[in-house]
Amino acid sequence: MGQPANLKKQARERMARTGESYTTARKNILTGKPESPKAARAAQARDYAKEAREGKIGAKPKAPKPAPAPAPQDELPEYPAPEDVIQYDAALWHRVLVQAGVTNPLTSAPLSQALLAGLAGGIGFMVFTFEYAESTTATLVTRAHPEPYTQNLLARCGATINERTTGSAQKAAEYMDAALDAGRAVVVRVAINALPWIDGNEVDEAETIDLVVVGDHEDDLLVDDGSGLLNVISPEDLAFARAKRKKEKHWQAWVPSTRSPEAETLAANALEAIEETTSRLLGTRELSGIPEHFAKNFGITGMHSFAARLRDTTTKTGWTRMFADPERLAGGMNQLSGFLTDTRFGGEGALRGLYADFLDEASGLPGLSALGEHSAGYVQLAQLWDEFADLVDPEVAVEDRSAMFERMAEAMDRIAEAEHHAASALAGTAQSLVSKTR
Repeated sequence: MGQPANLKKQARERMARTGESYTTARKNILTGKPESPKAARAAQARDYAKEAREGKIGAKPKAPKPAPAPAPQDELPEYPAPEDVIQYDAALWHRVLVQAGVTNPLTSAPLSQALLAGLAGGIGFMVFTFEYAESTTATLVTRAHPEPYTQNLLARCGATINERTTGSAQKAAEYMDAALDAGRAVVVRVAINALPWIDGNEVDEAETIDLVVVGDHEDDLLVDDGSGLLNVISPEDLAFARAKRKKEKHWQAWVPSTRSPEAETLAANALEAIEETTSRLLGTRELSGIPEHFAKNFGITGMHSFAARLRDTTTKTGWTRMFADPERLAGGMNQLSGFLTDTRFGGEGALRGLYADFLDEASGLPGLSALGEHSAGYVQLAQLWDEFADLVDPEVAVEDRSAMFERMAEAMDRIAEAEHHAASALAGTAQSLVSKTR
């Protein structure tokens, strides 16, 4: 739908008449919502109370002054549509921070998807297979894991973040409404299988996703799920989806201030994130919450273990025997291909190209210029990972699976070697930069 040429003027005039916030007035104009007489009376009452406080009651009437225009910071940027999404959560928070008016202190541009992804922990590796009665799953995660990705992003991005959790659906709705009334988008965490537009039978009931509530439309809410279109959901359906997981019941977060981070803070946080990322890949740090016997599935050690299982044609833990059944083979390879192309737990180039962009951006922060020397290595890794993804064929014939697994193993060997070289070099540079700041 096209926007009126004088939309801002109309919104300001409506604000003066109804007392609505700029964002609410603008939204109501676009959706054709009539002005509420109750809101108009409330606005008049506020004006009367203000005049009384200033001692103007009974004085000679003066010509009414025009309604003051909102300050520039009150007119927050438009909530942007998803573009060039490589990592779901980093791109989601990029859009939220754009709408909140938070910018990079060095460029005055929004905090980029790449910078946020790197601060969240960037890249990683984890592989798991599980055999069930009728299927064998293949899980491959190439983003940072097992550290809390979103929590690290919020802690390190330097913006002011207001987080809330509550066991009360009513309080959760009140918190969300307060943020929306302030003109801010609100991120909420929901059970995926509880969303009305999702087939719950095809999703694990424990799987959650973060969505952005960007406003309301009549009696419903408008939600950004990264698809490029806003979904409409009733407050009741959203409350149900938010309450489904007790651990994260009614979690929400929003940005109440346009205050941007300090460049020095971003620099320190970038080094902290790089240390976490490289040590996880190199196996030099303990993995939080992961039993020791599972550690072999993570990082570069996990890549070598993966290659060995791909080559194993005889034991029950080798992929040739695990995927001997045609249906298990097709299901497992479809799942593996999905993880390599999905934007939540993997993505284009296993997110290595995005990490190269992070290093380039971080090199512009105070004292971190040396980081830019390492981006080329991750560009090369992105290409190697794309080549690996191309080898995964969900339609491979059962008799050809061992040959495909061998090609995948050879590609994984090359990746593991390049990952070790890149992470070791980056860790050394980051450590030297940390030493200089002490």
